[in-house]
Amino acid sequence: MDINEIRKRIDLLDDVLLRIFNERARLALEIGHFKKELNLPVFDPAREKRIFARMKEDNPGPLDDEAIVRMFERVVDESRRLERIMSHATDEIQPL
Repeated sequence: MDINEIRKRIDLLDDVLLRIFNERARLALEIGHFKKELNLPVFDPAREKRIFARMKEDNPGPLDDEAIVRMFERVVDESRRLERIMSHATDEIQPL
């Protein structure tokens, strides 16, 4: 396999990641909607700890656990931002 073939595979994986990130974002908007209805806080530190612990536990490498946590911190941070938007949105705005 040459460098161009490897880059093509990376591009394909990036396309999959993009779809997955957007699906996760749609779900975060739904969560934000429920949190608004139930008057729940957006930030749930216990839930985030469980996410990071599970990711480290399931991590097969080659990324080390700290790298995995840093990546998921960004993903969770963006999801929390979307939840916050939805939880403060007017009732006319519905999740995607």
